[in-house]
Amino acid sequence: MDILPRLRNRNIMIFCCGKMNKNTCYNCINNSIPEGKQIHSQTTARAFVVSTISLQQNTLINMYDKCGNCMDARKVFDKMTEPNVFSWNMILAAYRRHRLPQEVLTLFRQMQQTDVQSDQFTFSSILPVCASTGTIEYGMEIHKRIIENGFLSDIVVVNALIDMYAKCGSIRKARKSFDKMPQQNVISWNAIIAGYAQHGLVEEALETFKQMQLAGVKPDSATFASILTVCAKMGALEHGMEIHLRVVESRFLSDTIVANTLIAMYAKCGSIQKANGLFNKMPQRNVVSWNAIIAGYAQNWLTENALEIFKQMYLTGVKPNSATFASILTVCAKMGALEHGMEIHEKTMESGFFSDVVVVNTLIAMYAKCGSIQKAYKLFEKMPEPDVVSWSAIIAAYAQSGLVEKGLETFKKMHLAGVNPNSASFASILLACAKMEALEQGMEIHQKVIESGYLLDVVVVTALIDTYTKCRRIHKALRLFGKMPQRNVVSWNALIGGYAQNGLVENVFNIYKQMHLAGVNSDSSTFATVLPVCAKFGAFEQGKQIHLKIVESGFLSKVIVANALIDMYAKCGSLQKARKLFDQMHYPDVVSWTAIIAGYAMHGYRNDVLKLFEQMKHSGTNPDHIT
Repeated sequence: MDILPRLRNRNIMIFCCGKMNKNTCYNCINNSIPEGKQIHSQTTARAFVVSTISLQQNTLINMYDKCGNCMDARKVFDKMTEPNVFSWNMILAAYRRHRLPQEVLTLFRQMQQTDVQSDQFTFSSILPVCASTGTIEYGMEIHKRIIENGFLSDIVVVNALIDMYAKCGSIRKARKSFDKMPQQNVISWNAIIAGYAQHGLVEEALETFKQMQLAGVKPDSATFASILTVCAKMGALEHGMEIHLRVVESRFLSDTIVANTLIAMYAKCGSIQKANGLFNKMPQRNVVSWNAIIAGYAQNWLTENALEIFKQMYLTGVKPNSATFASILTVCAKMGALEHGMEIHEKTMESGFFSDVVVVNTLIAMYAKCGSIQKAYKLFEKMPEPDVVSWSAIIAAYAQSGLVEKGLETFKKMHLAGVNPNSASFASILLACAKMEALEQGMEIHQKVIESGYLLDVVVVTALIDTYTKCRRIHKALRLFGKMPQRNVVSWNALIGGYAQNGLVENVFNIYKQMHLAGVNSDSSTFATVLPVCAKFGAFEQGKQIHLKIVESGFLSKVIVANALIDMYAKCGSLQKARKLFDQMHYPDVVSWTAIIAGYAMHGYRNDVLKLFEQMKHSGTNPDHIT
């Protein structure tokens, strides 16, 4: 049957459907590859003028691309005698849509060798590929071509350029491109704010956000999402609350993306009550909203609440995704709740996530942390193609179970399987060495780290520092620390923890001071490491100073920090301060109750101890063996 007349009767120019838009083939709308191929075979047998042939071929490329058939789109393109810029743009877009970045870059190089001049659409398509692959050198070459072709004044192209530089790690070049723009739109501002966010430059991101408002550019949902992510990442609660006010003023609170980011920000800053309040007021919730509140409870160690929310999610008919299962399985791992974990495992199978690599990796970690190493290994064994994360998870499983030799054996098998270790793999195996104080094996892994070129990786070097301090080789740890080109808060925490473990009290306080002088802010782990030292050695004055720092930093709402403070005050003889802190807690956990009960017991207040114990049981918190 000749179907061309039927298409023409629909007012379609050659094969382009005017009903949708002039670049969309009628058959693409119905995703009809067989019918599209039929048109293709009919049209190739007919005579067209050159310009009409080009239009026909471009439309066919578009049809095959939209129908998910990149191979046939390429075949059409390769047969073109004179592909124009539109043809090149379409085939580049097809490969980009099908997530084939290397093919996009190769095609672009081929295009540069022809007489066809790139336009703004070519550049705005190729730059995101450079961003996703981190090929900054190639991105810089394209930057030169943009200048040569006179597209540096095109706002879409420059926005893509800013994004590319930021994602490739050159925030300075991104800012330089931004500052040179004759006019910036909301996307330009979002790109540079997101760039600062990716690099953890909180002050710069917040300052740019203020400049954006002074320039009269109204923030959109992407702006708020970026700036709130910065606040969440750095635990900047006060800044986050200021942004919340701007969200309300700008009437973006009903925007699901913004509301979800606000929930995540409050949760990560330890203000779970505010996060929960926002969640309950949401007119519409998607799976990301549920994931944010579940992760929020998990991050704040409110594991029972997280499990309860997960049940509610099911009852409301919202289907969990891999991120939901990853969050809730992490909760089960934290609780050591094997039965709950096994129930969730069944649900992953019912929901069709049994082969999802992210979910399986989290299941392996959950079983390992719940002491079921056999189940963890069984899952790993069944994986058709375990990735580097899977290998790291099973190595970490052996590490947590104290099976150092098994961990090292698996690490060697990983090498034989042709999977190169990443920073997580090294960190996992070093955890095993640290836990078992296996110095020789740790030194062996140290050598592998050097050979693999990971000696500049902050995560790996931090794990090495931890291993050496646990093996009482503090001088080796200090040497590694001194050679680090970049140190983050985790690196400082590892050294502080090492000195604390080795009973070197003065060194603990000295390193803590040096860390602040270096401009690195403490996190909850820092405070949770330093405060027990104050408690153990009765360093009351230092403890009070650290308390002030905690209040300034906004970490008092973190349960782990509040618990360490209660314990410190109780052990330093200030039971009144300990009780005041406990009474101010919104969600005391089993550790909080145990700390205050232990405080009263230590001071001989028998009746108060028994009264608190009863209150604990009535609150729904189950005592553990320590209580």
